[in-house]
Amino acid sequence: MKRKDIAGLLLPALLCTLLWGSAFPAVKTGYVLFGIGEDAASKLFFAGWRFMLAGVAVLIVSTILHKKLLVPHKGQWKGILLLGVVQTTMQYVFFYIGLSHTTGVKGSVITATTTFLAVGISHFLFPDDRINTRKAIGCVLGFAGVLMITVSSAGSLGGGFAWNGEGFMLLSSVAAGAGAVISKFVANGQSPMMVTGWQLTAGGAVLLIAGIIGGGRFQTVSPQALALLGYLIFLSAAAFSIWTALLKKYQVGRVTVYNFLVPVFGSLMSGMVLHETVFTVRNMLALALVCVGIILVNRTKKQDVSEKLA
Repeated sequence: MKRKDIAGLLLPALLCTLLWGSAFPAVKTGYVLFGIGEDAASKLFFAGWRFMLAGVAVLIVSTILHKKLLVPHKGQWKGILLLGVVQTTMQYVFFYIGLSHTTGVKGSVITATTTFLAVGISHFLFPDDRINTRKAIGCVLGFAGVLMITVSSAGSLGGGFAWNGEGFMLLSSVAAGAGAVISKFVANGQSPMMVTGWQLTAGGAVLLIAGIIGGGRFQTVSPQALALLGYLIFLSAAAFSIWTALLKKYQVGRVTVYNFLVPVFGSLMSGMVLHETVFTVRNMLALALVCVGIILVNRTKKQDVSEKLA
């Protein structure tokens, strides 16, 4: 990896995946603090506030930086609204409901398939982002690392398949993978913050309205709960803004391979929050596999040739 890619891709992508990984224990804690049980509508109500306010926060920061509110042109709204529906509304409707009907381990493993889906779709849409042997091996190693660390967290994946559980998690992954590709098109030539702000606001608003119509609400509200919601708003605003900028600049496959780190960071941070042993040989080996997979996907043809000549 080139030096400019370390600062331009590696570090920002690590920050995004670290933030998204922290969302796993944060959301579960939020369910407790807001008194949300098994009610699906209340979970969508929670998600709606998180993403809609994250979008508003991005637009406020963008307005301060540009000294004006960036509003999409008439021809841009269609793409941004499509991105909001797919990447925010659809992804998190399936995610929040699906996760409540399956184990966290199985959910994490299924979520990791987002990378395969994004890389596969990009192969057919972008001539410079074709799948090759190196990318295929990198994806397999990355997924093996995810599988290793998530299985080690609970001992096994567990049996059974439920459409409202594992099925919904798979649909969430499909939406996330499709969203990454759509973002590549929508962000082309546009301000990443403008795209992120409006798509989160629109997608979050749909989630919130769905939650309200379904009777969703917070059972309890406390300073701790609001502080947690504030953190979730921050991480969504920051991570999606950076991720959109990365997808605008780099190949989809090179960016989305970092998604393998989300369940890894999520498992590690969940273990820390629950005071479980985290730094085991298995966990470190799993992280190493994910890192090797990321390196392989991000290798350039010039690097491969130079090493053969060396």
